[in-house]
Amino acid sequence: MMRAWILPMLFVLCGSAVAAGEFSEGSPGTAAVLLAGFLALAGVNSPLIFPRSIRAEEARGRGAVDGRPVVFWRPGCTYCIRLRLRLGRSARHAHWVNIWRDPAGAAAVRAANDGNETVPTVFVAGRPHTNPDPAWVREQLSSSAPQHP
Repeated sequence: MMRAWILPMLFVLCGSAVAAGEFSEGSPGTAAVLLAGFLALAGVNSPLIFPRSIRAEEARGRGAVDGRPVVFWRPGCTYCIRLRLRLGRSARHAHWVNIWRDPAGAAAVRAANDGNETVPTVFVAGRPHTNPDPAWVREQLSSSAPQHP
């Protein structure tokens, strides 16, 4: 749990230090802009922007029932952030597994990627896809979404 917050906290601490330096040199505007930038980086790299993670076994079970993709990710991964942001609101329809919080999820990713924890790894119908195009994942989400009359 704590490991997921290391990078965001480093951004906050570094941003605070840089902003304090700028403020002490008489540049409060620059300090505010820099602090806002560092806080934005902290937010994007935090687990807060991702839908709630579940355990790998639960995600695979749900995915088998509803046909939705299972996304294995970790905080701080730029490719995971890119996928999450490009999916937009449809991201909440996938099942998300944080491999830093779930050893079984990390093992599933290693099994799919020759022993490497390469994320995002998206499982669709039981088949792994490493760092897939976000447009393709969005297609998979829309094809698995329940149809409303």
